[in-house]
Amino acid sequence: MAESLTKLAFLCCFCLSTLLFSQASDSILPTKSLPDGKFIVSSNRTFEMGFFSPDGSKNSFFGIWYKIISTGTVVWVANRDSPLNDTSGALTLTQDGNLIVLNTANGNVLWSSGGNYTSTIQNPVAQLLESGNLVIRDANDENPENYLWQSFDYPSDTALPGMKIGKNLVTGLDRVLRSWKNGDDPSTGNYSFLLDSHGFPQLFLMGSGSVERFRYGPWNGETFSGSSRGKKNLIFAVQFVFNWKEIYYTYHLINPSVFTRLVVNQTGDLQRLSWNPRTQAWTTLVYRPADICDSYGICHGYGICDNSNNPACSCLDKFKPQNEEDWASAVWSGGCVRRTPLNCTNDGFIKYSGVKLPDTRNSWYNQSMNLEECEKMCMKNCSCVAYANIDIRGEGSGCLLWFEDLMDIKNLGESGQDIYIRMASSELGSSGRKAKIIRVCLTLLAVILLLGLFLTLYKWKKQQKRHMEDTQRQQELTREGNYEIITSTLLDL
Repeated sequence: MAESLTKLAFLCCFCLSTLLFSQASDSILPTKSLPDGKFIVSSNRTFEMGFFSPDGSKNSFFGIWYKIISTGTVVWVANRDSPLNDTSGALTLTQDGNLIVLNTANGNVLWSSGGNYTSTIQNPVAQLLESGNLVIRDANDENPENYLWQSFDYPSDTALPGMKIGKNLVTGLDRVLRSWKNGDDPSTGNYSFLLDSHGFPQLFLMGSGSVERFRYGPWNGETFSGSSRGKKNLIFAVQFVFNWKEIYYTYHLINPSVFTRLVVNQTGDLQRLSWNPRTQAWTTLVYRPADICDSYGICHGYGICDNSNNPACSCLDKFKPQNEEDWASAVWSGGCVRRTPLNCTNDGFIKYSGVKLPDTRNSWYNQSMNLEECEKMCMKNCSCVAYANIDIRGEGSGCLLWFEDLMDIKNLGESGQDIYIRMASSELGSSGRKAKIIRVCLTLLAVILLLGLFLTLYKWKKQQKRHMEDTQRQQELTREGNYEIITSTLLDL
């Protein structure tokens, strides 16, 4: 009985609000409702929201799309997993600040923003912003920090400029891109793009069953470790935020007249698209995975992938295939192992340059250490297998330590970073032994110099004391002669 009354109340509210609906506004008030066939447009007419049916589908969904672009590309879907099969849908804002997609034929709620802000809001309003963000706020408060809810926190398959991909460490909110099931079905698909905060944070493109498809690598102060450096980007700027409150990736436009979006498509590719007004089509700027070496862990532990080689996989220097026969047949699943086992006490490190840093999910990090401190920290822990700087800007800073087999390494040449991998002393080579000898010699030289400086200072102080005693005796014998000497000396100046 109570459920029937609730549905009846929704239907009455819908009928009243439809009569009061005004198409000119970019907002919905609790006294209004947005039925199928009616639309709301952002202030500068960049985005539009309402009900739509994908090509080839009879189902109806509430979503947001580009109005300014001829293709009307959909960027967000509310009821993606609860479609309507007719035109009876309506979007309603309740008095307590909750957005609802309603089936007006039977009163069923298909989707809800999930909020109840009766105690914190007096005049709720749902507004479609020029950014494509649908927000719920107090009508008298436009401060983004005080939004009660926003669609940017619950993305579909698309990241627009200003949207965050990552986690709010205070509330636990995790913003993840999830693909459409197929081209005419926006329900949740098999692929996702997310930020993994285990160890040092990094971005992953995941496949079905939480299988890693592509890893961007950790942020290095300039870009992500798996990205190419040095290529000038005049369209958008990337930002990575990592503090006690949030960890997220975002981007903003450098040229506001350009339309660009980041999408996880239904075939499992991550695409950076830009609108071409001349061709009236989306142009792909970047896509991942772009080659075999973008496939996560293709060469497995201690293997390195290089697209310029055939086959692409090889073992890092000082390592060998775990199974020689498999590697000869391009079966790399066994990965690589050390030629010489570690013995902890006499180990050293070899520098590998120009690489995409390995998976950091089981890493330890400290953002204030320098590289020398990082080496010492790794050396004193026998489980530590490698170290590197976190931030490559300037002379480098921060410390990353690895404790398990190094996975997903790619040769990037000049765009790559340096990593120092632990090795048995016998594998260090003449250069490694020379480095140790030089360090010992420099230490001994420093000790000798300090000792010599101490002895010289002691001898000088002793001579000064003896000179003062001789002078004092001379003053007592010949005061007049001494005065003339001092005077002549002063006159010489």
